[in-house]
Amino acid sequence: MNLRRYSFAFVFALIIVGMYFYDHSTGLKAVNITVQNFREMLLFLPPIFILVGLLDVWVPKETMIKLMGEGSGLKGIMIAFILGSAAAGPLYAAFPVAAVLIKKGARLAYVLFFLGAWSSTKLPLVIYESASLGLRFTLIHITVSIAGFLSAAFFIEKMIPARSRELIYEKTRSQEV
Repeated sequence: MNLRRYSFAFVFALIIVGMYFYDHSTGLKAVNITVQNFREMLLFLPPIFILVGLLDVWVPKETMIKLMGEGSGLKGIMIAFILGSAAAGPLYAAFPVAAVLIKKGARLAYVLFFLGAWSSTKLPLVIYESASLGLRFTLIHITVSIAGFLSAAFFIEKMIPARSRELIYEKTRSQEV
């Protein structure tokens, strides 16, 4: 077992223990927040991993390349947007899905756009936002977000050299997702 891999968790645990000894109530609060976040992760991650596994097994690479690959155009953008907007759960749950999309040959810009859509255009979030802040604000927010995420995704893809992009795809394919 490679303990170095978990060094961040060990350091974090030591910080919480230190906080507990320094200020008992703050330490207990930190432990409670950590446990609550851990429970939330356990609630969201298993279904996400099941969906990721099904996506990996059921969708052939050729189909994914056709739908979200280099030449897919507007279709790839729309699929990335729908996948991101129909999602449920926190942003960290999107990364295994993004890894499978990359593994299956989806264009990097579309995967980045998918992550952006997941973060701010999820349907439950949009419904809550329109009820709380108004439909006009929500439409402006979504329009600006989509334009910003799409521009940023293509800009980032353009800024990453072709060899580095290829290394991203190779590394993702070589790892178990």
